[in-house]
Amino acid sequence: MSRGIWFGISIAIFFAAWEAVCRIFAVPPFILPPPSTVVVALWDLRESLLGVHLWATLKEVLLGLSVSIVFGVLLAFAMSMSKLIERLVYPYIVISQTIPIIALSPVFILWFGYDLSGKIAVTILFTFFPIVVNTYDGLRSTDQEMLQLIKTMGANRWQIFTKLQLPSCLPHFFSGLKVAATYSVAGATIGEWLGASEGLGYFGRRASGNFQAPALFASVLLLSVLGMILFWLVGRIERQLSPHAKNKHPSSK
Repeated sequence: MSRGIWFGISIAIFFAAWEAVCRIFAVPPFILPPPSTVVVALWDLRESLLGVHLWATLKEVLLGLSVSIVFGVLLAFAMSMSKLIERLVYPYIVISQTIPIIALSPVFILWFGYDLSGKIAVTILFTFFPIVVNTYDGLRSTDQEMLQLIKTMGANRWQIFTKLQLPSCLPHFFSGLKVAATYSVAGATIGEWLGASEGLGYFGRRASGNFQAPALFASVLLLSVLGMILFWLVGRIERQLSPHAKNKHPSSK
């Protein structure tokens, strides 16, 4: 049986148990609404949630993630090629993660404002680290004996990169990208919590303030689905570009 079918079965069991607990124990809907009311709220608010707020959050996620990919990969390559850059930059990349990211988010909003650029900046704050560190680790994992061999065979810098370093780096890069893809949703949501006029994070904060639990859970459900879709898309791209991933991700067991 495929993993997708097992996942579908587990999700169905989870929601059925959730519905049963809410009904049997008469849990107040403003504390924990049953899934049926969440689905009803999602349908009733579909024009606002799907037509406005989902697209606003998706735009912030994709833009922030794209910027992190470009600059994270470039910085990783720069550190791999220059020990000076690695010694100057890498410690500060690590130190930046010792500060709680959610504590830095208001600072980024203060610097970049409450418009789209502020949300993108917070998303970059969440996604940059896993991309640059995993890519750099992938470049460092290149087989040194193979590197010396192809150098003695007369390979130039571009051939070394395309034939050896890039294939070695791809699995690490995609591992970081999977983490960053899920973090990007959290980053965009926190940016919207701090100040926004649209987006799923803004919608959820407003629904929470008005004690509209079904609407709040509907926005959370969409955020969760968005994160899972991004993770799945990265996995699909990895299987297309990395031959190692094809062997690690069989379609069924």
